[in-house]
Amino acid sequence: MKADERRKAIAAMLLSERKALSGGEIAAKFEVSRQIIVSDISALKAAGYDILSTHSGYVIKETPFASRVFKVYHTKEETEDELNCIVDLGGSVDDVFVWHKVYGKIEARLNIFSHLQVKQFIEGVRSGKSAELMNITGGYHYHTVSAENEEILDKIAEVLERKGYIADGN
Repeated sequence: MKADERRKAIAAMLLSERKALSGGEIAAKFEVSRQIIVSDISALKAAGYDILSTHSGYVIKETPFASRVFKVYHTKEETEDELNCIVDLGGSVDDVFVWHKVYGKIEARLNIFSHLQVKQFIEGVRSGKSAELMNITGGYHYHTVSAENEEILDKIAEVLERKGYIADGN
């Protein structure tokens, strides 16, 4: 894994965690030294991430990226295309959630920002390990998507709309 990919993955990991992550934990996950992680954290801070070093590890307060929630609808066969459209344009699919009439909001963190992660997600679903949340609501679901700026989010919205993935009421 290249340094920039690892840094994106570290940022996504910190954003999805509710607790501090030690340099050792992060290093073990990416099979690099703690010194590499210290360097990666410094680079992420320089890129605008608000990362705090605490006695129990690293925590991220906020991302410098813009984000937007998209209400989408598509078939399960179109899931891979939907996710690839987003990452192709520089977006990250932070989560997926549905509004259930009884349970309320049901949400799962995804942090998908590469084709490899799209492929791994699709393989997990197709293998029968899990089912997509959109199955609960007949294909309707929401994604929080983040990107470096609003212009990228506008392009993502345009492509999703053109492909017919944007649901009414978005």
